[in-house]
Amino acid sequence: MAETEHRPTNFVRQIIDKDIANKVHSTIKTRFPPEPNGFLHIGHAKSICLNFGIAQDYQGSCNLRFDDTNPTKEDISYVNAIKEDVQWLGFEWAGEPCYSSGYFDQLHGYAIELIEKGLAFVDFCSQEEIREMRGTLTQAGTHSPYRDTDVATNLAEFEKMTAGEYEDGKCCLRAKIDMASSFMVMRDPVIYRIKHAHHHQTGDKWCVYPMYDFTHCISDAIEGITHSLCSLEFQDNRRLYDWVIENISIDTVPRQYEFSRLNLEYTVLSKRKLIQLVEEKFVDGWDDPRMPTVAGLRRRGYTAGAIREFCARIGVTKMENQVEMSMLESCIRDDLNENGPRAMAVLDPIKVIIENYPEDQHEELVAPNHPSNEAMGTRLLPFSREVWIEAEDFRESANKKFKRLVLDKEVRLRNAYVIKANRVEKDEDGNVTTVYCTYDDETLGKDPADGRKVKGVIHWVDASKGCAAEFRLYDRLFTVPSPAKEDDFTGAINPDSLEVKKGYIEPSALQSEQGFSAWQFERIGYFCRDTHFDTPVFNRTVGLRDTWAKIQQGG
Repeated sequence: MAETEHRPTNFVRQIIDKDIANKVHSTIKTRFPPEPNGFLHIGHAKSICLNFGIAQDYQGSCNLRFDDTNPTKEDISYVNAIKEDVQWLGFEWAGEPCYSSGYFDQLHGYAIELIEKGLAFVDFCSQEEIREMRGTLTQAGTHSPYRDTDVATNLAEFEKMTAGEYEDGKCCLRAKIDMASSFMVMRDPVIYRIKHAHHHQTGDKWCVYPMYDFTHCISDAIEGITHSLCSLEFQDNRRLYDWVIENISIDTVPRQYEFSRLNLEYTVLSKRKLIQLVEEKFVDGWDDPRMPTVAGLRRRGYTAGAIREFCARIGVTKMENQVEMSMLESCIRDDLNENGPRAMAVLDPIKVIIENYPEDQHEELVAPNHPSNEAMGTRLLPFSREVWIEAEDFRESANKKFKRLVLDKEVRLRNAYVIKANRVEKDEDGNVTTVYCTYDDETLGKDPADGRKVKGVIHWVDASKGCAAEFRLYDRLFTVPSPAKEDDFTGAINPDSLEVKKGYIEPSALQSEQGFSAWQFERIGYFCRDTHFDTPVFNRTVGLRDTWAKIQQGG
């Protein structure tokens, strides 16, 4: 079967297939154009997978282009973070990264061309005045008093702007289009503004900077982009995109196509809101594991493959919809269930003392790294007289539904022996701190010889060789599915989005020679080592099952 028959289909690919069939294009070229004013989020990942994926599937190329036209909001640290995220997701851009700032000389020249054609003018009205003159959706705008300034004066004033003779906000360059247009973006939009600011690429060369709508289409044309793919909020802007290209002397004519942006439950994907979360310290930076940023998801333990799979599952359409968080979580569960090795950790420990086990004896038990993948090998589990188990895995008395450790009953320690609880020790508050047990030394890897049925299995960590660790249990950052719709979205932040526990983990999870970075902690969930800390800290990526929906429904 041909490779192309395996490709997912969507309206964008259908357009490209038609263009190729009609010989409109022989080579496909796309671009991913982030603004370096923050970290990439899961919505950007959708665009990355679309643009780079199309380039790969059609043997074309995809540019990484930084939309760096606003030096007051941008920083080189964001540029570097974006490069890292794109590569981590598994994609490579064509050649060197591109920058809109690399075209500033050409953009400036095209602005002069529009002035010379009588299609742009320097406006000394304030931003507020321009906003008022723009009109409303039902009322046409009014002309600026500077709209009919002659070409020579406009050229002279734009030269003064460029030379730095005016302060920020004193004036701007506007395109002269149609103040009665039903599309607000066509009502004489601003295409250049003054900003006396240092630029991370061009330094102090410029004090006038082009607007996105003017820059983007020309950058596409300069780079020979065949299909400029953007989200639906830029649908009306396509009129301005086409107008600019039609009115400047440039040979290449790119086309813009819009697809629905990603809306994900229990999070916000607005760059402005994400910046607010970071700056007001609701989270611990852009890569906080609760953030929907690519860096945050990576630190939480999401794999690039799981994110790519998620983007493939949600597809590409023109219909706005909200994707359930459970779909994203399902992708990482599927990935880690298949590829994540197993280990044992105890997050809320109580001690088990096996009284009939020799005090000076230590064993190394062999356990598989994965129950159904022998290729992942085995690991050694230290075992001795004292082990840690989860507090919730023991009860002094319980009904038959409780399959864990109960006084006077037996349970199996996973990959080890059958033990029986005989008595307990408690603290001054009545909490069980120690369970005294006996073990059946004939039950390692086999059932009791006399035919006793032991149904329960619990996990454990050896008390003498287990490693102390911190476990960070991350949950959804917001308590409502659509926090962006709240009057104050920060009021919907989940106060229980992070719970920290101190416990123990088997040594194999700290042994770098295993080559693993994520694990299924048996019966608990999927975790990854947080390399931001020198001491062992593990972040919960996702639970073994989707319990959130059940909790929300009162289950």
